Amino acid sequence: MLTLFKLGLKIALALLLIAYLYISYSIAAGVTKAERKAQEDNPANYGLNFQDVQFISRRGDVTLNGWYIPGNSRKPTIIFVHGISGTRSTDKAVDLASRLVIKEYNVLLFDLRGHGDSEGEKISGGYFEQEDVLGAFDYLVERGTPPQRIGLIGFSMGAGISILAAAKEPAIQAVVADSPFANASELIAQEVDRKTVFAQWVAPIFVPTSKILANMLYGIDVGALVPEEAVKRFAYPILVIHGTADQRIPPEHGTRVYKAAHPDSVIWLVPGVEHVDAFLKHPDEYVDRVVDYFNRRLGTQ
Repeated sequence: MLTLFKLGLKIALALLLIAYLYISYSIAAGVTKAERKAQEDNPANYGLNFQDVQFISRRGDVTLNGWYIPGNSRKPTIIFVHGISGTRSTDKAVDLASRLVIKEYNVLLFDLRGHGDSEGEKISGGYFEQEDVLGAFDYLVERGTPPQRIGLIGFSMGAGISILAAAKEPAIQAVVADSPFANASELIAQEVDRKTVFAQWVAPIFVPTSKILANMLYGIDVGALVPEEAVKRFAYPILVIHGTADQRIPPEHGTRVYKAAHPDSVIWLVPGVEHVDAFLKHPDEYVDRVVDYFNRRLGTQ
């Protein structure tokens, strides 16, 4: 009887271990997956002149597709960085871009790897996507844009990516982060809650192994995706925008990024607004705040 009990216990432990490793693997693999969607909008819908453009990620592994929308060649250029499972045209990005072009800004919208019309079968939760943003920066410099006249505006995952990319490229001197994450590791808990039968409070059990597997299998260092640490390296202020009703990335993430940033940074906590909906709900104020920030950081001439 005791022998059968011990055998049953060993089988139960083995099954628990298998289940643990499977869930950890599923979470790690989930970091590499995004839904590829078609474009939702087009600059032609706003009467804008634009160019279809292609460039290589600074990592050199994928070709990225985008739109360059000229405003005034003497004015700064803003790179848009979308969120996970988005495209260059989601979340009313083209509408926002059209309003910046009216203010004579030049705009580059593009699809990150594994999204929209860009190459890539896998994503990396922001790890390799930083190099995509820097590829966009390199492309603008190659076409003659002064590097000190290039700013970034990122949304959701793209906000965190923008901060991480700017921390690698000192020539970038302006970042607007709309609904950023502070630490990607903490979002794994939410993914456990969304993608498994386990409650969010169970996530800490799976996080360490999931991070190890993501690194071993895909070369993704989730532990390095910490915008609230990266922003400490900026010698300039940023603008953070976050809705107080955001359940996808809670507003305390944006607050933490703001508090870690340059002391002259500004945060706009938008009452009652959900994830990346500040422009949708308050378009005029949104544009005014963004343009004011970029004018101060990048100049008006």
